[in-house]
Amino acid sequence: MSFYKPPGRLNQHPSYTDILTGDTHIAEVLEKLRASPQWRDMLVVVTYDENGGYWDHVPPPTGSGWGDRWGPGTRIPALLIGPHVRRGHVDSTAYDTTSILKFITQRFDLEPLPGVRARMGNLSGALR
Repeated sequence: MSFYKPPGRLNQHPSYTDILTGDTHIAEVLEKLRASPQWRDMLVVVTYDENGGYWDHVPPPTGSGWGDRWGPGTRIPALLIGPHVRRGHVDSTAYDTTSILKFITQRFDLEPLPGVRARMGNLSGALR
């Protein structure tokens, strides 16, 4: 398991980056991963912090179980990429960044972490 955050101008943070440079970098990283012998066992989750300043226009869900004292936060784009992802599928399950932790916890039979939101999915709906 690895986490990667693109540095500097490649991270698509608004005001000092551009989306094309960040998207090109993501494509280059994905090509290298696809060419690796580990690809058949890989799931890549691409999430965006601020996506170049383009946030979703739909408000996040509210109410018990959807968030914590700060709420569920703004919705962020996420892409699941890999050989086990359902091709052409748009998953409408409610996810947040803790869904990634929930997936890893369940996949590797780990003890659940505190703060993972009860109503959020675990990414498995997008996998086959």
